[in-house]
Amino acid sequence: MLRRRLNRSRARARRKLNGNIDMTPILDMTFLLLIAFIITFPALQNGVSVRLPTASGDPLPAVEPLAVAIRADGSVFLDGEPVDEAALAERVRARLAADPNAAAHIRGDEAQSYGKIMEVIRVLRHAGLTKFSLVTESE
Repeated sequence: MLRRRLNRSRARARRKLNGNIDMTPILDMTFLLLIAFIITFPALQNGVSVRLPTASGDPLPAVEPLAVAIRADGSVFLDGEPVDEAALAERVRARLAADPNAAAHIRGDEAQSYGKIMEVIRVLRHAGLTKFSLVTESE
């Protein structure tokens, strides 16, 4: 019986609790989330892939303008959603009714013809939008 007690006390002595916290899984998860955000942020920013021409000028103001994008194939997007001319004009009128100072940033693919970009600007102007800018890549 004495031997059993000694064995139990020795077993308890060997099972001491480790008070250290292993930070490796926490750091792994942090880096995984960081990488995921780095990869997904550019896709969330505009949503439509357009190769912009380069130009110099002042940076754009930090407001929430209408984002109009024109792809190389001629498709037009408003805030990341494909639209035709009628839907573009209707949504611009609705935005102007809510905010008379609304502006648009037009991002046209460099392979797109000047005429198509001017056609989109004509639709925006007929809808009542007077503030817009053509977005380019900085040099």
